Amino acid sequence: MFAGLINQAKSAVNRLVLQYVARASVAVPFIVAVGFALAAITVLLVNRFGHAAAYAMMAGGLAAIGIVAAIVVGVKEHEEEVAEQQAEQADTQDVVSEATAQAMVQAPLALLGTLLTVPGGATSALKVASILGRNFPLVLLLVMIGALFWPTPIDETASEQREGEPDALRPAETYH
Repeated sequence: MFAGLINQAKSAVNRLVLQYVARASVAVPFIVAVGFALAAITVLLVNRFGHAAAYAMMAGGLAAIGIVAAIVVGVKEHEEEVAEQQAEQADTQDVVSEATAQAMVQAPLALLGTLLTVPGGATSALKVASILGRNFPLVLLLVMIGALFWPTPIDETASEQREGEPDALRPAETYH
């Protein structure tokens, strides 16, 4: 019943992990090189200006680099969110229906009720609870992955009102 959803989740997680592993493997030599460059610059500044001034200069320079990087990442994420919102508005037919979402919410309770009504169900429920308790980090990870795929309601009335407005007149919440 949930095989398609599970396979989709597996492929999404595999794709994401492989993407970040590939990025990390490329970035490691550059990170080591940047570390050596920072050490060399620090030694040069210490020889020229003294310890306190050199460390203050390095801290200021690294803070400035961090601020620029944060601005660049923020702008990029904003552009991705705007593109994603436009794609979501175009693909409203692919949204899970309200009845399906309610069934997904009620399914765990129905399974628990069924488990408790069968003979020996209470002891089985306690065994399952103890297994889940021992593997709590794994259960928490699975819940967080499930939350990533949980459908979110779309406010169609607000999107219909904003379609005719130019970008300059749209409220700020559409940009976040």
